Amino acid sequence: MKKKSLSAKKKIHNKLLIHLKNPKVSKIYKDFDDFIKSNLNKFSFSVAVSGGVDSLSLAYLSKCYSILNNVTVKFYHVDHKLRKESSKEAKQLNFLLKKFDINCKMLSWKGKKPKSNIQSVARKKRYSLIYKECLKDKVNHIFVGHHLDDLYENFIIRLLRGSGLKGLVSFRQIKIKYNNNLKILRPLINFRKNQLEHISKRVFKSKFEDPSNNNTNFKRIRVRNLIKNLKLEGLDFEKLKLTINNLSDSNFTINYYVGENIKNNSKYFKYKKCYILSNNFFKQPHEIVFRSITNLFKKVGNKYYPPRGKSIDQLLSKIRSGEIKKINISGCILEKINNSFIISEEK
Repeated sequence: MKKKSLSAKKKIHNKLLIHLKNPKVSKIYKDFDDFIKSNLNKFSFSVAVSGGVDSLSLAYLSKCYSILNNVTVKFYHVDHKLRKESSKEAKQLNFLLKKFDINCKMLSWKGKKPKSNIQSVARKKRYSLIYKECLKDKVNHIFVGHHLDDLYENFIIRLLRGSGLKGLVSFRQIKIKYNNNLKILRPLINFRKNQLEHISKRVFKSKFEDPSNNNTNFKRIRVRNLIKNLKLEGLDFEKLKLTINNLSDSNFTINYYVGENIKNNSKYFKYKKCYILSNNFFKQPHEIVFRSITNLFKKVGNKYYPPRGKSIDQLLSKIRSGEIKKINISGCILEKINNSFIISEEK
């Protein structure tokens, strides 16, 4: 690199790092730095950048980390092409990030778009595109900008759906296994959106808001508005956070017994890539069996998303009544042989 280019880059880096002297920014960066040291064995990672205040803040913190620690960080943006303006906005975002020496790969969702369940389908496609890029770049951790307000929204959405304990607290997890090659991490989950907005405004002086964030056709937006109204009625976010944390502790306890059930009542055969489940596997409390078999389906089928809860409930009911001999589910084959069940990968 030419001396002039190196000098220009150094000036950009200094302009970025100077914001760390601000007490509010410094506090968040310290937490971010501690998060990386606690959760990553290798310090290289990638970042999903949407253009909102949360992801721009995440991009800034990640860039500072890469400068201070001399590590490579990859940045990705997915243009879903669900709106006419999205490609133009992606170019504007790319231009903005380049001004701060952040090189962001622009990924596009090509092909037919869904007419229903749009946000869910778009989320799956987004992670699929990012995963493929991570494989190319040999990166196995992706950081996303989920924050505390997202946690509250997700909790209310799951509550309205009648989710069980695991569903209610699933968003609280800071590290989620997408598959054997990629983990999704939420380094900003303990911060409110307005804290991240402070960073974004201070550094970038710009943001890109998706108009769908105001579209009440989407349940998430209606829940967001509901939370605003509940706040006016006296909703205490600290108490809500305490409730979620208490439920998370209970969930952790159940997961311990799920691990014990899998360890004591199943056996993995590596050369055949299958699990054999003993009779005792199904003699545990329903929630333990439910989670145990779901975990094994995800592992053997190498899936990020588990089978639907309703499907697992129906399956367990049939197992107890002796109706199941062999069935295909979630990329796996479940087969009864004598008094045991075998879970193997569907070929």
